[in-house]
Amino acid sequence: MKTFTKSILACALMLGFSCQNDDDATTEELPINTTVNFQYKTTITVWGEGAAEISAYDAVSKKLFVTNSESNVVSVYNIENLDTPVEETAISLNTFGAPNSVATYNGKLAVAVEAPVKQNLGKILVYNATNLTLLNEYTVGALPDMVTFSKDGNLIVCANEGEPNDDYTIDPEGSVSIINLLDNTVTTLDFEAFNAQESTLEAQGFRVFGPGADLAKDVEPEYITISKDSKTAWVSLQENNGIAKVNLVSKTIEAIYPLGYKDYNQSGNAIDASDKDMETILKNWRVKGIYQPDAIVAVNIGGTEYIISANEGDARDYDGFSEEERVEDLILDETAYPVSGDYQNEINLGRLKTTTTLGDTDNDNDVDQIYSYGARSFSIWSANGNLVYDSGNSIATETLVMTPERFNDEDKRSDDKGAEPESVEVLNIGNQRYVLFVGLERTDQVMVYDITNPLAPTFLTILSHNGDEAPEGLLVIPANESPTGKDLLVVSNEDSGTVTFYENQ
Repeated sequence: MKTFTKSILACALMLGFSCQNDDDATTEELPINTTVNFQYKTTITVWGEGAAEISAYDAVSKKLFVTNSESNVVSVYNIENLDTPVEETAISLNTFGAPNSVATYNGKLAVAVEAPVKQNLGKILVYNATNLTLLNEYTVGALPDMVTFSKDGNLIVCANEGEPNDDYTIDPEGSVSIINLLDNTVTTLDFEAFNAQESTLEAQGFRVFGPGADLAKDVEPEYITISKDSKTAWVSLQENNGIAKVNLVSKTIEAIYPLGYKDYNQSGNAIDASDKDMETILKNWRVKGIYQPDAIVAVNIGGTEYIISANEGDARDYDGFSEEERVEDLILDETAYPVSGDYQNEINLGRLKTTTTLGDTDNDNDVDQIYSYGARSFSIWSANGNLVYDSGNSIATETLVMTPERFNDEDKRSDDKGAEPESVEVLNIGNQRYVLFVGLERTDQVMVYDITNPLAPTFLTILSHNGDEAPEGLLVIPANESPTGKDLLVVSNEDSGTVTFYENQ
């Protein structure tokens, strides 16, 4: 019988090999494949706009679950043979409301469902992922927008957005619900404890601006991600420009981290701010971007937890209240923005969409600083909300070089939020390489970066497939759970109602 010493085993593992020691005297050393070469595999057509926003995969049943708000169902596909996915009977949600998000863990499916009147309390429904029987239902906050399981499977956590009605006469509190599957208890956390900190947080770049709202009513939790040890959750507060940190052990919201603003006048941050200038040239402007992350994802690299955000940006634009205004319609401070600069010309900044809730720093009814929505980037933050890295204008630069015809959706979105990075997902390859995927809603693409060094990510490539429009959700299926035995990227496309699979070769 062949034997290995502990030192030989340790050395082999450090070099990235897996060692097997069998009683029949056979041993193998297999290198971990760290190649990143994702190629198109197949596409599932669900049906209609809004029919494929978020997907989740269950490795036990080999099923893919896709939210279909168009039909108020969760579409179900058996993808054991990914070359020929089989559509199964959908899960009807007509009794409950519309699905916003799905998540899976070891044979269980969780579905976040908003009430028919979305200002009312929503539900998390839990199903057996194999036979699709309803196991339990839990009442949570208003408009549960995203749901996920903790890494140990003991908790389900959801971000309850609490959006107002269109007249802005009813504005429920945003909240976070924690469902303990061990005892079937639900704890819903509000933000009332932070009302006293509102002024301090606003001074650091947090936004509270809904008509008549305090902080607790104004916050709108968008997306949630959980730490590797299942003890902490982070929640993006998109409209408010912050991230909240939740202690899942004590079931308390520990902190709100204001994200501040991005300076488009700095080197590496240049943008194309007009859709009417008949050119695609990145320029520096005296404009600040509000990060306003949509999707976020936690990743532990080298023992350090990081939060990665897709800085999409979002404006409040309701019948009862709207903050949107183009620069051409603002009254600009002539010292900050001299007439000689022709800033309000539509070929310069005139077309740029901005907010009326920020910028008048001296309260004299003119704008001293222009603020626009989003940051046209992805960012990497520490666990305590400190900026570690921002991709600057990498998204714009790389799409201009590789796919100029798609830049900012044929230049139509340059005046708004650019390519609109909407979603993020990370693939961990053997704890040796970390790959970031960034979904671009307006250009129908997925950017791929190597973030093994979080301080200095490197761009790898762009993925896209004809017919896919508006990637809303990204899902990584690692090789050890994949039906093909290889790493998969699953892209759910909201506008086209398609789900596309890419396979790492």
